[in-house]
Amino acid sequence: MSRLLAIDYGQKRVGIAVTDKEQIIASALTTLHSKEVMSFLKDYLSNEEVECFVVGLAKNLDNTPSESARFIEPFVLRLKEAFPKVRIERVDERFTSKIAFQTMIDAGLKQQKRRDKALVDKISATLILQSFLDARK
Repeated sequence: MSRLLAIDYGQKRVGIAVTDKEQIIASALTTLHSKEVMSFLKDYLSNEEVECFVVGLAKNLDNTPSESARFIEPFVLRLKEAFPKVRIERVDERFTSKIAFQTMIDAGLKQQKRRDKALVDKISATLILQSFLDARK
């Protein structure tokens, strides 16, 4: 089997998470500046087989696209163009940042570490990917 790769795309930072080859466990991979994502993905896919990109779908509570959707949708189009053979799935990302922050608190991370936005983004990408894995069961 090949991996699934989740992307929590933000205007400044992008969290990346990936599954193992058996697609059982979602793990945080990295956080990148948004300008680095495409080159990172090209390098990553040259070494690893990725079956699907799981990209967060930014929505408001009333189910309308959130403000950040205007940055995410053009990215998804670029992703389709650059990697036409890789399927793209979208997963509702509402509350992932809040859940990620609460996860950091529950894990006992000190306040200074919880301010690390890059860590929040990686955890958010992992939550998006785990949500996708859970929905498939």
